[in-house]
Amino acid sequence: MFGSSGIRGLANKDLNSELAVSVGLAVGSSCKSAVIGRDPRIASEMIEFGLISGLIACECDVTRIGLVSTPTLSLAARNYDCGIMVTASHNPPEYVGIKLWNADGTSFNSKQQEAIESLITEAQSRPAYAGNRASWDAIGRITSYENAINDHKRELLRHFNRVSCRVVVDCGSGAGATITPYVLREMGCEVITLNAQLDGFFPARNPEPIESNLSLLIEAVRSFHADIGIAHDGDADRMMAVDRGGRYVTGDEMLALFGMKEAKKMAVYPVDVSRMVDDVLTCPVHRTRVGDVYVAEEVKRTGADFGGESSGSWIFPSVSYCPDGIYAAALIVSIAAQQSISELIAQFPTYHILRGSCVYQSGKDPMAAIAQELRSLNHVQMTTIDGVRLDFEEGWILVRKSGTEPKIRITAEARDAATTRRLYEKALVVVKRHLQC
Repeated sequence: MFGSSGIRGLANKDLNSELAVSVGLAVGSSCKSAVIGRDPRIASEMIEFGLISGLIACECDVTRIGLVSTPTLSLAARNYDCGIMVTASHNPPEYVGIKLWNADGTSFNSKQQEAIESLITEAQSRPAYAGNRASWDAIGRITSYENAINDHKRELLRHFNRVSCRVVVDCGSGAGATITPYVLREMGCEVITLNAQLDGFFPARNPEPIESNLSLLIEAVRSFHADIGIAHDGDADRMMAVDRGGRYVTGDEMLALFGMKEAKKMAVYPVDVSRMVDDVLTCPVHRTRVGDVYVAEEVKRTGADFGGESSGSWIFPSVSYCPDGIYAAALIVSIAAQQSISELIAQFPTYHILRGSCVYQSGKDPMAAIAQELRSLNHVQMTTIDGVRLDFEEGWILVRKSGTEPKIRITAEARDAATTRRLYEKALVVVKRHLQC
């Protein structure tokens, strides 16, 4: 039920109101207070209402903060037993999801998720999961709080000085429109917005802020001669950037930029990150599984001062253990105001990295067979933190199962493009062979 980023699935099919009620009952059975927010997806309110019904049935008081970014919800959770965000993050509009947060800003860990999933899946042998139902006169209360966004803005702004910068912000019709342009404007920026209307159909572009989805932002940065461009996903826990020349800044480059600024004691990032980041950072680096949940857990456990992953999730523990795309936007703008982002990146060592994926039939898990064949390849070092990573003299490959979609993800890296492509094709041949079984 839980992937690497909460519960996620097709709206009204994989994730429907009945399942939302069951999740609410399970969470409400152990929590006495909860704060809930949502992104603008069409199905978000349906899922929110289901969750609330389950929560209050178990004597859990619920505070609604409305349509907000995930970082805003996570920050608000510090005043409650838990926080619940209804979002499918970067997934297409037909998806919906549920993400659960602890009061310290960490998402529910594997043990907490397993406890909830166990309660719900055991109910398959019963008509429905009943939870710890309250008597009629002890049903939880529902209240609203309208200042969560302002609370988040104040928390962010205390970390940054005023800057003079022209910024284009592509909100992608997502929840980032409620906060990011306003934070940057209060920092002193001239802000030009794209797709700032809240729209759960995400009409202008796919919510995932990858280069192929950001042609409008790239064009706008060039046309307006902006210093930098910012892009969010549907709930603004992710942030990616475009430099003043309209060049998309890769996730690995972002990791290196933020790591240089934030990481003094230790940095945490997943096993799929470029070797370039290791070369740039001067502090120790701890690798973990792919997924912001695992990065955040390790940031907290190790006391690291920065963590992130190249998909656009950046964790700043001085604010929260939740990936915060709004803080990241303010930070990259502050960096760009001092020095050209492209000039900074030009100093980084050059590697060629290639990422791709193959879809497999939902319900089947081909990873075990793929891993077995990969292990037979002649390699220098093998890492199995997440999937199988094989290091060779000339580079490395990583093959792993996605935590959010029925896909096998492939990453390859080497010093030159030809070697990278050869390593990628070597992994791809193995993956495709087992997907056809």
